[in-house]
Amino acid sequence: MGTDLRAPLAPVKRNKGRPPRRPSSGVLLALLCGGAILGLSFYIIRAGQVEKASTTEVTLAVPPVPAQEPQPAAPNATAEPSSSVSRSGAQAGANVEHMQMSDGSVVTKFSPKQREGDGPLIIDAQRVGQDPRLAATPNEALLEDSPYGRLPVRGPDGLRPMDQYARPWSGARGTRIAIVIGGLGLSQTGTQRAIQRLPDSVTLAFAASGNSLQRWMQEARRKGHELLVQVPMEPFDYPANNPGPLTLKVDAPQSENLKKLHEALGRITNYTGIVSYLGGRYMANADSLEPVMRDVADRGLLFLDDGSSAQSLTGKIGKAIGAPIGFGDLTVDSQLDRTQILKKLDDLERIAQRKGTAIGMGSAFDETVDAVADWIEEAERRGIEIVGVASLVSQPAEQ
Repeated sequence: MGTDLRAPLAPVKRNKGRPPRRPSSGVLLALLCGGAILGLSFYIIRAGQVEKASTTEVTLAVPPVPAQEPQPAAPNATAEPSSSVSRSGAQAGANVEHMQMSDGSVVTKFSPKQREGDGPLIIDAQRVGQDPRLAATPNEALLEDSPYGRLPVRGPDGLRPMDQYARPWSGARGTRIAIVIGGLGLSQTGTQRAIQRLPDSVTLAFAASGNSLQRWMQEARRKGHELLVQVPMEPFDYPANNPGPLTLKVDAPQSENLKKLHEALGRITNYTGIVSYLGGRYMANADSLEPVMRDVADRGLLFLDDGSSAQSLTGKIGKAIGAPIGFGDLTVDSQLDRTQILKKLDDLERIAQRKGTAIGMGSAFDETVDAVADWIEEAERRGIEIVGVASLVSQPAEQ
């Protein structure tokens, strides 16, 4: 007989009160570990096969290089390591052109040119203006040894000390004033006070006959000041008025004046140029002045005429030889009185507003230092920019 499809299905037996049996945690852990080991083994085997295939491919692709016998060196040849790389200055691959604008500012134009030689280069990227962290350290490429100390020179790529040690400025078109305070190094307390009290925008001039000049130079440069060397020159009333043993004199041989100039230049480093001290008679004599100005310009330095002599020939000679020159417009402390100094500084501002720029001269007297520091704080609120003197000197079209 066949089975009756209409018959009810047999009931499913259940274990009342007992949960269904599940795999234990130990079994699950063992299964997971086993799967991980198998997967890792497969990956290692596969990676080994890929690495072996890649290595074989590279090895077969590179043909064997035949051994070469060493060649004898050419006579008088200089051996260099195979890893040596040529060095180049930052401007060695550029044409540099300086253009003076109608307002007295100088625009520098750079255009590319072909560098000499082939292969890689290490470029010494020395920029115009010194890294403030290295301001007290001279650029070794801009120095030469001499019997009078280390003297400034142009760098191998034409970089001038007056550019390297110049104080940067904003480049904005506006009223600009440079204030030069001289006589630093003659008084220890006065020098220290001037460096600490004056804003870092003031240019400081160190007297060539001063003391501890290298130490004061480093402190001033760390503060951010631009520096000049104050060179004494013969006044009309010499020897009644004697600027000191390093004075350049009209009747002295040219070699003697250059020797004294180099002694003055060798006293410190990290300066942009020189400024005359007195020198009415000397700067009125072209035969005496021209060799000194030429030597200063050839070294890449500026020449600042303090403006004390109406008979000075620095302008004519500077233009003829293409020297960077500047002129003091006003001496602010001809009277050592705070009120009078502040009036002179106001006069200097009016000159700058009329011309666009102006250069003020002063000395490191306490009255001058205090008046200049207070006046600058107010002048900057009026939009006057106090700049280093190097940014205001006139320059030839090409250097």
